[in-house]
Amino acid sequence: MEKFNVPIATTQSDFYNHLNDYLDRVTDGNQTVLVTRPNQRAAAVISQDQLNTLLEAVPAKEDSLEYTVARDKLINMHVLPDDPVVEPAADYWNSFKPKDKLK
Repeated sequence: MEKFNVPIATTQSDFYNHLNDYLDRVTDGNQTVLVTRPNQRAAAVISQDQLNTLLEAVPAKEDSLEYTVARDKLINMHVLPDDPVVEPAADYWNSFKPKDKLK
């Protein structure tokens, strides 16, 4: 199973002091960084790729191709967890066989 990137949380001063390191993790590792600020405020830093994909997915209808493509991109970026594998029922393939005609 593929991993799901848990956002990194940091303070504003730590983010400022290690700006290049955090930005490398965002752009190279598709990591999300949550920066806590004074007065219970926070900011999220994501890559341009992630932002573009989210902007594609948000207005798309859930059953549309655009939504599916954007969702797959987010799974590949480890922003969303992968879907579980669903095993077909034992007789699934038999349902496609021609039925015997009753005599």
